[in-house]
Amino acid sequence: MKLEIILITGMSGSGKSVALHALEDAGYYCVDNLPPELLLSFAKLEQTQGAQKVAIAMDVRSATSLPLVPQYLSTLRKSGVTVKSLFLDATTDTLVQRYSETRRKHPLSRSDQVDQQHALVEAIELERELLSDLRDLAHVIDSSIIRPSQLQSYIKSLVAAADAQLTLVFESFAFKRGIPVDADYVFDVRMLPNPHYEPDLRALTGRDAPVAEFLHKSRDVAQMFTHIEQFLSHWLDRLARDHRSYVTVAVGCTGGQHRSVYLVEQLAAAFNTRWVTLKRHRELDARASARGPSSEPTPGATIF
Repeated sequence: MKLEIILITGMSGSGKSVALHALEDAGYYCVDNLPPELLLSFAKLEQTQGAQKVAIAMDVRSATSLPLVPQYLSTLRKSGVTVKSLFLDATTDTLVQRYSETRRKHPLSRSDQVDQQHALVEAIELERELLSDLRDLAHVIDSSIIRPSQLQSYIKSLVAAADAQLTLVFESFAFKRGIPVDADYVFDVRMLPNPHYEPDLRALTGRDAPVAEFLHKSRDVAQMFTHIEQFLSHWLDRLARDHRSYVTVAVGCTGGQHRSVYLVEQLAAAFNTRWVTLKRHRELDARASARGPSSEPTPGATIF
């Protein structure tokens, strides 16, 4: 079998170490903070030794050589190596919070500045600029308001679908908690009939039969589903020809419990006959994770 390399990059404090642990659990040989200059020789060594699954993390500590990474990845692909790129991201406010909680120093921070808070924000924004080219080439995962266990699950589900030419990720979310920064397309369904105002449906979710039946009867819901389906059907072939590995389609409503969940379930079912499809329900997954062990950090907490 040919060598498969998963490259993990992203913002400092966004969860790269969590992602590496997830990949290690999935059977990948993991290397943290590999200098980009060593990427080609390291890949050749792994091929010589018969390795099949390798995960490599790179970060802004290699800033001077990061511009070379896209060229190296192209060289690897031409040599027959399967390369997947994942970029871990989070909002600036979330990253500031994580650094404040751990009192860790950002790799680009200047210790001589009096206003350390301002210095941290400047360092984060500089890091975004330095990593922007790598972000554009990768599948982005927003770790801003998810727990480490959710992030690990997301990573494992993505690598499980790694052999597919294109994987569709459908994600429901609540607008009141922010739009996922990893979304390629965002659809707002807040104008649709809301089961929240039906007393018998309020505590249920879009995966429950009574809610699904309620929404299935709505012409507006059916029309919204048709419009999203037609849009994606028109463009997916072109996205696949553009060598996209993953496309994330986010569907949002007010609370992320009923309408968006229902439409994500329906869309995933409609597209899974042709494409590999994954489903995420950001708010429902967070709620389920919160019922786990009491030691689990809260959403947005440190997941370095």
